[in-house]
Amino acid sequence: MAYVTLVTAWITTEYWYTVGDFSWPWLILGNGFSHEVWAVQWYEYTGVFGGTLWVLLSNILIFEALQARRSTRRWAAAACSVALPMIASLCIWQSWEQPDEGTARVSVIQPNVDCYDKFHGDTQRQERNIADLMAEVPAGAQFILLPETAVPGDYLEPGLSDFYSAGEPGAFWQELTDSLRSRHPEALLITGAGTIRRYPAGAQTETARPERFGDGYYDRFNTAVGLDSAGRMQLHHKGRLVIGVENTPTWVFDAMKFLVIDLGGTVGQIGKGLHGTAFEHNGVKTGPAICYEGLYGDFYGGFVRRGAQFMAIISNDGWWGDTPGYKHLFSISRLRAVEHRRAIARSANTGKSGFISARGDVGQTLGWEQRGVITAEVPLNSELTFYTRYGDCLARISEYILLLSVLYYVAYRYKRRNHLVK
Repeated sequence: MAYVTLVTAWITTEYWYTVGDFSWPWLILGNGFSHEVWAVQWYEYTGVFGGTLWVLLSNILIFEALQARRSTRRWAAAACSVALPMIASLCIWQSWEQPDEGTARVSVIQPNVDCYDKFHGDTQRQERNIADLMAEVPAGAQFILLPETAVPGDYLEPGLSDFYSAGEPGAFWQELTDSLRSRHPEALLITGAGTIRRYPAGAQTETARPERFGDGYYDRFNTAVGLDSAGRMQLHHKGRLVIGVENTPTWVFDAMKFLVIDLGGTVGQIGKGLHGTAFEHNGVKTGPAICYEGLYGDFYGGFVRRGAQFMAIISNDGWWGDTPGYKHLFSISRLRAVEHRRAIARSANTGKSGFISARGDVGQTLGWEQRGVITAEVPLNSELTFYTRYGDCLARISEYILLLSVLYYVAYRYKRRNHLVK
C-alpha cells in the first residue's frame, strides 16, 4: 500500500504540473527518454506518464531485490520490469509503418536573430531578414514555417492591422502576402507574432488589461498566424504559457509582479488560448504548436484531435544560449511525435530547427546560430492513437487511486484496524 501511494502521488503531482498554473513539465520523469525514443514507442498508448510509471516501478523492484540479494525471484522481477517494456518498444519500433496518405512539401526557416535583441532591435532589419529568407524557399513549397514571434511588433486582431491603420493589414503582412502571391501562390505561411485583441467594458477576459485611454480592455497574445497568398489569415493563441515570463497567476502574484523575470517580448500575464487549433490549407491540416505547447502531451493532442495531419512547431528557444537547453526542447518534440504518430516540422529562431518522423527519428536539421532554409516532404497521417483519443488517462486514474489510498490510511488511523498489518 505504501508503494502504491508513493507511485500514484508522484504521477499525480507530475500531472498537476501539466494542468495547473504552476506548470513545469521539465520535471516529468517520462520526458527523460526523449533521446532514446526507441525504448518508449509504447508512449502512443500511455504518454509520458507511462515512462514515469516505468521508472518508479523499476526502481522499487530493484530496491526490493537489493534488500533480499539472494532472492532469485526478486531479481527476475526487477530484470523483467526493465527489459520487457524495452523489448515491446523495439517490436513496435521495427513494425510500425507510416500510413500512405501522401506528403506535404514543407520549408522551415531559421532566421538566427539574437532573442535578447529581438524585441528591442532594428525592426526593419528583422523584416528584411525574413523577406530575404522567404526568397530562398524553393518553388513548390506547400507550407513555409517561421519561428515564434518572428514578425516584430504588435498587431490588432482580427486583421493584424498596425495601430495607425486600423482595419487594414499591417504593411509587413501585406508584403508577406505579396511575396507569397508572386513566388509561392500555393503555400501557407505559418509564423509567430504578437497580437492584441480589444474588448468593450464588461466583456473582458480574466487576463485583459485596462486601456490607458478609454474604458475598454485588451489582451496581448503570443500567436501563430497562418497566411496564404490571398491574404486570408488563421490564428492560434498560445495556450500553454511559460510560468513567470508569460504566465503570472493573478491570484498569487498581484503584489509580486516586480519579481517577474524579463526575457524579452511580452512579460507578465498574457492572453491564453483555450486549445490547439488546426490550420487547413488545400485539403491538408497542420497543428501550429507554439514552443512550450510541445511539452504537454494531452494539450498537444488537441491539435491532432482537431484534424492535424502533421505538426508544425514554432519556437524561440535560444534563451539558454549554446547549452543543452534548446537541444532538450527539440528532443522532447520526438516524444510528441511518438505519442500521436504525427511527423513534425520545427522552426526555431536559432538552433534547433528540423524535421522529426512519426517514429521519433530526426531528419535534416539546422544547428545553433545557423541561418537558412531546409525543405522536406513531410508524411501525413489521419489515424488517432490510443493516447490521442484518451489523453492522460493513466495520470487521472492515479489521482483516483491516490485518493482511495489516502482514505484508506485515514480510516486505519481512526479504526486502528488493517488486514495488511500483522
